[in-house]
Amino acid sequence: MIFDFGFFFRASPPVIRPLRSDKAEACARLHAAGFAHPWPAEEIARLVADASTLSAAALDPAKGTLRGFALARRAADEAEVLTIAVEAARRGRGVGRALMREILRQAANAGVRAMFLEVDKDNAPAMALYRRLSFIKVGERPGYYRRKDGSRAMAVVMRRSLP
Repeated sequence: MIFDFGFFFRASPPVIRPLRSDKAEACARLHAAGFAHPWPAEEIARLVADASTLSAAALDPAKGTLRGFALARRAADEAEVLTIAVEAARRGRGVGRALMREILRQAANAGVRAMFLEVDKDNAPAMALYRRLSFIKVGERPGYYRRKDGSRAMAVVMRRSLP
């Protein structure tokens, strides 16, 4: 008889670190699993190397494998979240929140006064996360996202002030 005691043990929270370009391939795989039009590893590596990019990686504490990542770009005293991707099995477990908190911390330390992002209006979990992090809706972009089936989705533009 085999017993499964997995429900007794919660997965350890990820370790949040700056994203390094050696994780670009893993980022591209994660991005492809979550987005209709994923970014190639070369683009992710280029962004990570750019001095204006803020980045965070969620790593498995035991294995060091990538569980999620976030990228944002600074321009003067504003920044924009470019993308955030979390491994499907880890969604809803605080990984996205930890990544966003790290990006917001980095932005505040860099003198950023406002963070912006776009999110698919139909992505309820992401919308809830951003609201919990004090982002507010400031606009809409009709037809902004292309879906796999060719249809278009509206993006909600959100903003958060930073201290």
